[in-house]
Amino acid sequence: MSSMFSKPRASSERPPQSPLPECNVAILGCRGAGKSALTVKFLTKRFISEYDPNLEDTYSSEELVDQQPVLLKVMDTADQDGPGNCERYLCWASAFLVVYSIDDRKSFEGCQRYLEVLALHARGCQRRCPVLLLGNKLDMEQYRQVPSAEGMSLASRFGCLFHEVSACQDFAQVQQVFHEAVRELRRQAEWNLPVRPLFISEERACPPMATPVALPTHHSLATCTFNTLSTVNYKEIPSVAQAKLVTVKSSRAQSKRKAPTLTLLKGFKIF
Repeated sequence: MSSMFSKPRASSERPPQSPLPECNVAILGCRGAGKSALTVKFLTKRFISEYDPNLEDTYSSEELVDQQPVLLKVMDTADQDGPGNCERYLCWASAFLVVYSIDDRKSFEGCQRYLEVLALHARGCQRRCPVLLLGNKLDMEQYRQVPSAEGMSLASRFGCLFHEVSACQDFAQVQQVFHEAVRELRRQAEWNLPVRPLFISEERACPPMATPVALPTHHSLATCTFNTLSTVNYKEIPSVAQAKLVTVKSSRAQSKRKAPTLTLLKGFKIF
């Protein structure tokens, strides 16, 4: 009753927030490539050198990418020597990081098998997910076995991005790679937006016609056919110009014979 005579009190409860958009990133690669080290570095800014190679888990982190919040979920996969039981991450992930170690050529060769699996999956489901090829352990430059040019060539072959980072040194570079996966996913979502349909607002609908009508050829008029379009007036679309039915007579009006008439739509506007 007090609200009738004074301002209503503001509710202390927070309004329900809309759920954050999600980006599911699966980290793929052969054993020892540094997948877990990259995951922990991104989530905690710390470097841990030893992990259980058989441990696979999914982690979540709320990130701010280009001033837009996103819930980033990371699956640290535990494949041993190559792709195995791929369905568990192919159907889950919306982006992929394929990791190899620059000081281990065997891990680089294993990346090619992962990229082939991802390319085959994209063709099968007709849905292309962002893929980033990642050369890890940049701090081991003195023991490098895979030149940067080979990594770039492999990435170009499969149409994916390429980066080289060090999980034990620079957190900013590791974070940049994960954020780049989010950006690529946003770009592809924009490219796949449905095309806005075109609407024609008419003053009245033309009568339906089952078959096209051909105008007779008289007085040097070309034959033309047209179909009647059924249109719907939408309230949210402003009717700047209304379509009207007008009659256009032949230019040879001096002829004694009755000139043919052509019914046209005039003044229509496409929104």
